[in-house]
Amino acid sequence: MSDPVECHSGFEYAERPIALTWEGQRLEIAAIESTWRIPGGKCFRVSTANGQTFELFYGELYDEWRINPI
Repeated sequence: MSDPVECHSGFEYAERPIALTWEGQRLEIAAIESTWRIPGGKCFRVSTANGQTFELFYGELYDEWRINPI
């Protein structure tokens, strides 16, 4: 099974999300509106090319992505 979020990784994993899979569709990320860290992970608020907004959470401990539509 592939990750639900595709990301650019440079110095560390999951530096910048570039696309996500939601309800079976691949959605390209048009803009990263905000980023922040919480204990154990990274969070991103993004908007997709089709105008949807999502909050993405990458849990570093379990190497797991969570996607929440807004």
